Formats: sequence, C-alpha cells, structure tokens
Amino acid sequence: MRTSGATASALSIEGVTKYFGGLVVFEEISFEVGEQEIVSLVGPNGAGKTTLFNIINGLMRPNTGRITYGETDLTQVPTHAMAHLGIARTFQHPRPFEGMTVRENIMVGSFVANDSVRSAMKAAAGAADTVGLGKRLDEPLDRLTLLERKFLEMARAIATSPRLLLLDEVMTGLNPTELADAMNVIRSIRESGTTVLLIEHVMNAVMELSDRVVVLANQQILADDIPGVVSRDPEVLRAYLGEEWDSKREGINGGTG
Repeated sequence: MRTSGATASALSIEGVTKYFGGLVVFEEISFEVGEQEIVSLVGPNGAGKTTLFNIINGLMRPNTGRITYGETDLTQVPTHAMAHLGIARTFQHPRPFEGMTVRENIMVGSFVANDSVRSAMKAAAGAADTVGLGKRLDEPLDRLTLLERKFLEMARAIATSPRLLLLDEVMTGLNPTELADAMNVIRSIRESGTTVLLIEHVMNAVMELSDRVVVLANQQILADDIPGVVSRDPEVLRAYLGEEWDSKREGINGGTG
C-alpha cells in the first residue's frame, strides 16, 4: 500500500462500494490522493475507474462509503456545486461546445471563478497558454486536431481554477510527440498548485508521470504505491500489466523501486 510519505490528503476515498442491481463494480475500496500529487488510477476496462470519477464529482452516488475533499463529504454535494468547491474534470471523449470558438469554450469554465467578462477572458487566455492553445483562441473547433480538442477540454477545466483536477484518458490515442506534450501540460498544472488524479491506459506515461499508481481490478484496490513498486507487483502483473510488461519494465523504471 501507500509508502509516499506524509503528504496532506486532498481527496479521501473510504470504503466505497458501487453496484448496479446484482453487478458489483467495486467493493469497499479506499485510497487517498495527497495535495499536489499526480496519482494515476489504472486497471482493466470495466474495472470501474470512470464510475469512480462519476461518484467523486457527483454524477453517481456510492451504495456505501464516503468520499471527502478536505473537510467536505462529496457524497452530499450536487454535481453543479463541484466546480465551486475547486473540483474539475475532463471526459474520455472531448465534449466541446460546437459553434463556439476556442476562447468561448474555455470561458464557459472561467466564469466559475470570475465575475466579469474581462476577467473571464483573461483567465481563459491563461488556461489556453497553459495547454499551448494561446494562439488559437479565436479559431473555430473544426480546425482543432484530436490532441488540441483534448487540450481544450483540459483548458476549460483548469479555467475554473481547480484545486483538484480529474483527467479521464487524456493521453490515449496520442503519438509520442503529442504524448510528451500532454505530460508536460499535466506537470505544469501540478506545478501551479493543483492536485491531479488521472485515469490512463498509456502505461509508459503513467510510470514516468505519476507520484503514485493505484490499481483497480477484480472489484478491489490491488496496489497503491510508487510506480516502480507497482510495476513489479505480482498481483498487478497477473491482473493487468501482464508478463510482457514485466519483461520491459526495467528499461522504463531503471530498476528503481
């Protein structure tokens, strides 16, 4: 389990269970995300990672358990209030507002933390600069690549001035150059003081980027530790990473724990 020191907890998942009818998605899962950590939530398709995101930001409720953000019990907070608490998220498939420019899309987020049009525009421009879209503010969406649409989704989220950012598979489908760009953006978001919890399947990026990796599989948390430890955990290898990953992990992790 977690060995990463005494970082204060920004998000705490305590004994959370979710089921739909007779289908148990996960049962009694618990882990914490420390302030300004980058924590990756990984696991097989269908393990319940996005379901957990939906519970964290109020789109679903757990059947049992508690999720706290600071002193706030998120299981009692409606979805529309999450951004005002400092929680933002992206979705696996970008959901831009069609017919609006890049700037206008980001301003939808920036109005959460800004009262005037001028300040919202300034915040939107800052968020665009963070993700590399600063020169594309007045362009329509149909000129954006997949990567740029993913960055737009991130910019709209960070324009709300979040203290906790949930990223759902923002690196899936990117080429190596795009992947490096996305990782740099995520690092810069953390450096601004934001805690990041991300769902991701691109394991090379997960292992290089994360402070900790939490593995959700078989309805439970199989591992919660630094990347080098998780990458050689026998249970994780059997349930998710597989023998092929075991054979190449030394080159990625440098053999460190």
